[in-house]
Formats: sequence, structure tokens, C-alpha cells
Amino acid sequence: MELPEAFVDFLNKNGLDPSIYTAIDSTPRYIRLKPGCELYLENIEAEIKCKLQKVEWLPHFYSLPPHVQIANSKAYREGKLYGIDAASGAAVTALDITPGDHILDLCAAPGAKLCMISDLLGSSGTLTGVDVARHRLAACRTMLQKYALGDRCRLFVADGTTFSLLPILAQLNSKIFSDRESVSEEKLDTYREWTSRRPWKERKKVNKAQNNGNSQLSLQNQDPELIFYGLHSGVVGLSKSKLYDIANGNGLLHYGYDKVLVDAECTHDGSIKHIQKFENWGWTTLQRRVLNAERIDNLNVLQLLLLTNGFKLLKVGGYLVYSTCSLTVAQNEDVVEQFLLQNSSAELLDIEAAKYWPCKSGQIQKTLRFDPLTSQTSGLFVAKFTKLCT
Repeated sequence: MELPEAFVDFLNKNGLDPSIYTAIDSTPRYIRLKPGCELYLENIEAEIKCKLQKVEWLPHFYSLPPHVQIANSKAYREGKLYGIDAASGAAVTALDITPGDHILDLCAAPGAKLCMISDLLGSSGTLTGVDVARHRLAACRTMLQKYALGDRCRLFVADGTTFSLLPILAQLNSKIFSDRESVSEEKLDTYREWTSRRPWKERKKVNKAQNNGNSQLSLQNQDPELIFYGLHSGVVGLSKSKLYDIANGNGLLHYGYDKVLVDAECTHDGSIKHIQKFENWGWTTLQRRVLNAERIDNLNVLQLLLLTNGFKLLKVGGYLVYSTCSLTVAQNEDVVEQFLLQNSSAELLDIEAAKYWPCKSGQIQKTLRFDPLTSQTSGLFVAKFTKLCT
């Protein structure tokens, strides 16, 4: 792939080696087998006519040549495997998920990391997925259902910079939530088992919002829209007013999420496959989406806001992982540095599992960088924080 001069200049200014993008044909694609599905490995290999290579540093991950298609395979259709880059899998692994955790994925679409989190969570705890784009979050819902991973999950269309709902089971154990109009439980609507067929009033409300232009600004001024919840997510049987209770500062300290993933919106310049698309879209589109200085400035503001709000929702002693698929310092180390200056209770942590990972250290100690040449993965920046009691 011949890169345009403007993009090469952009890479050089950010201290990035343009030869990264020569690894298109040699960078494998990755899949994750659902636990227990290794029994079908030989059948899967026979069907796709390809030997799957086990990724030794990441459990349940396998690599295959980039040209091999899996979408038509029986294992894929039956939900035994899903595509997810190994670097993304590393970001999820860095959360150190344990049974019973309440986890927040603040930028959940397109859904592969959400599925992996749910897989690791198993039959305890809860998972909350948030995304500002309704159609993209609907795709997450489809994935959770396809892979039978939605039992403990709830999905909200909301602005991740202002989302403020805490884990439901934590709410039920707390008495310190904001006051709402007092209404007897008998008179309140409660959530029944989820069905894809929504009530007429709800459909009317959504249609009205869409007709009025359901922008990010409007999302900031309305309750998050719940578009899916599993049977054991804590939603079934809950009153609608209780679902939208918001905690004060003390509640956030003690009843926040155990783990938070902020895989923030970025320019995607670390994704070879994404950059490759501009050959078809046109390099002028790259100028607007990746190289435009105003867009990058706006993204930096958004990234810091997402990281700050995710940290706000984290309980003391919990873990937050911030990641982007950009390789630029501005969207990674600069955001981390500014965040640490503004949050005295935040501390960067070493990622214990990373001693086995094929990645490099970032420009800030304890941060990590994956790239196609070093890691044989897509590009990804990863930083892990904890919240101290101050």
C-alpha cells in the first residue's frame, strides 16, 4: 500500500515508523474460541481449510492468515468463535476480571471486547455496556444474543462522558442515592423479562427522538436508553425509577464499578485494516478523518472526558483500562498525563500479564503499545489505573 505524502508527514511528526503499514499482508487475523469449544478445533480447521495457530500469550486466542474467511463457517454461525484482535484481547485481560465483578464498558461498540468481558465474567457479577451510537450498540446486542453472553448484561444508548448509572446490585444495597419523587412500588412500572418487541409507547418515544435528531447533545439531556438487559442483569423486577437513580460522590466511592474499560474513540491510525480502507474511500477522506487538526483536538477533549467520567464511576480499589487504536502521543500519553494531573486519586499500575506480551513500553512508564511490526497485531495503546482512597 502506497501511503500519501500527507499521511507519511503525519506519522513522522508523531514519531511513528511508516514501515508499520507495510505489514498488511503479514499481520494475521485473530479469533477467540469460547471456553469449552477447543473440542471442536479440528472440525473448525477442516471446514476453513486452515491450521489455527494458538496464541501462547493469550488464552483461547488463535491466529490465522488474513485472507482466510470465517463468516461462512458452521462454528462462526453457531457462536463458537468470534473475531477480535489479540491486542484488544490484551486490553480486556488487563482488567483482571474476577467472579462477581460489576464491569462497565463505556465505549462498547462494536462489541467484541464486550463479548470477551462477558465470557470472562461467567455466571456472576454484571456487565454494563454504553455507546453513543444506537445502531452500533444494537449490533452489540445482536452479538451478545448470538454468543449467548447477554444473561448478566445491560446496554444503554448514552453519552459516555456523562453516563452516571451505577451497578444495579450496588444500588439495591445502598441507601445514598439521589431523591426522586416518592411513589409506591405498586404504582411503578417494573421491568419484565426482556423481549425484542417493545411496548408501543416506548417505540413512539424512540421514533420521536430520532425524528428530532438524536444527536450527542440531545443524549446529554435525557435518561440513557436501555435497549437490552439479560435475565440476571438485575433489571428484571426493578422499577424504572430505581433503574435511573444516580449516586452522589460517596456512593461512587463505595458502590461504583469494580472494573471499567474506556476504549475511546480515536483516529484509528493504528489499525492497518482501517487505514487500508482509505484506498477505496479516497485519501481525501483520510485527510478529513485522521489528519485534520481540529478533529484531533476535538478527539483529545472527548478522550479526556471519557477517561475522567469512567474513573468517576470506578470504586476505590477498582481497575480502569484506557485504550485507543491510535499510535499518536496526543491521543494516548498526553491524555494520560493530563488526566493524572487533574485526578490526584488516580495511579498508574503495572499490567502483570504484560511480561508475556509482545509489546513495547509507552512514553510514560507502565503504559504499553502494540503495533503490527512489534506485536503482529493491530496497533493499540493500553494504560491501567486504580483509584486510591483520598
